[in-house]
Amino acid sequence: MVTHVVLFKFAEAEQAETAAAKLRAMEGEVAGLDTITVGRDENRGPRAYDLCLITTHTDAEALAAYQADPLHGEVKAYIGEVSTGAAVVDFSS
Repeated sequence: MVTHVVLFKFAEAEQAETAAAKLRAMEGEVAGLDTITVGRDENRGPRAYDLCLITTHTDAEALAAYQADPLHGEVKAYIGEVSTGAAVVDFSS
């Protein structure tokens, strides 16, 4: 299994809410996506990010299918336009 973790920063809280809704809408609609968890930050500390995405995929090929899916591409493009920063970790377990 491959776990894909992305942390996002946004200038406006509304952008984080919209991004979270768009990410959640991918559930059951995107190739290679087994599970998806999306959460807003409650810490609000200086090192905190605003939004966390955690997805799981059967294997590296499934993660690649997820990355190539057109709906994922649309969501990624929106977030790329409005986010001010991101960090990504992919790991196998």
